[in-house]
Amino acid sequence: MTDHPLGESDGIDTSVPNIARVYDFFLGGSHNFPADRQLAAMIEQNMPHIADAARVNRAFLRRAVLYMMDHGIRQFLDIGSGIPTVGNVHEIAQSADPECRVVYVDKEPVAVAHGRILLRGNGKAGTIRADIRDPEEILGRPECKQLLDFTQPIGLITLLVWHFVPDYDDPAGLLARYRAALAPGSILALTHFTLDDSSEGLRQALAEVNNRGREQMFPRTHEQVSAMFTGFELADPGLVVSPAWRPQGPGDFSDSPGSNALSYAGVAHVPAPPG
Repeated sequence: MTDHPLGESDGIDTSVPNIARVYDFFLGGSHNFPADRQLAAMIEQNMPHIADAARVNRAFLRRAVLYMMDHGIRQFLDIGSGIPTVGNVHEIAQSADPECRVVYVDKEPVAVAHGRILLRGNGKAGTIRADIRDPEEILGRPECKQLLDFTQPIGLITLLVWHFVPDYDDPAGLLARYRAALAPGSILALTHFTLDDSSEGLRQALAEVNNRGREQMFPRTHEQVSAMFTGFELADPGLVVSPAWRPQGPGDFSDSPGSNALSYAGVAHVPAPPG
């Protein structure tokens, strides 16, 4: 793999590994550097199926975006997006309809810096730095207001981000605040890391990753993730492991059974208010 031309000249320190670029590496992207690949190798030693799990999650993203588009969605808010490359939202949506608008949100400055560079010249997509735990900050940003019309349905995408939010920050309450700001007909897509069907070895690996990493991960059970959809209307087949959400072919699954059960996925609609 060769390094992408993004680097020091863009104000990005490529000698320090970054989780957004590590995820890009797992997806087979080119926006990563030797330090990122070294960290990725260390993670794979502890969690051997992590690259397959990332691919399964990205396959779900495509299905979810196309489902939203089938239901009339033409604007998207992707929070916790990482680097917007390798089959991300704007690529999927704008390939189907060039008029689609996308706002990416990430709290990692490196991911945002990469995103702004990669989206140069795309007037219908933008990237902002903010934390998912501050809905009002995100929804009130000028970039959101310029690109998104909150009187119309929006596709809210939050994939593999909520497990970085501890219980004391009330993930379900945060989602309720986002839901309150969305027009009826908006659609939420969510995936969440779980250890429900994982081995003791994987649990020990997660503990090791948490010990070494700056970001802590909080896996949740099916019941806990289900509670996050309170106030939404789940689309069939409900909350399932990610590859089981409306699969379109064998490529949506991993050949490693453990990778298929590492995250739950659900897509849900914002209902019209009663009365």
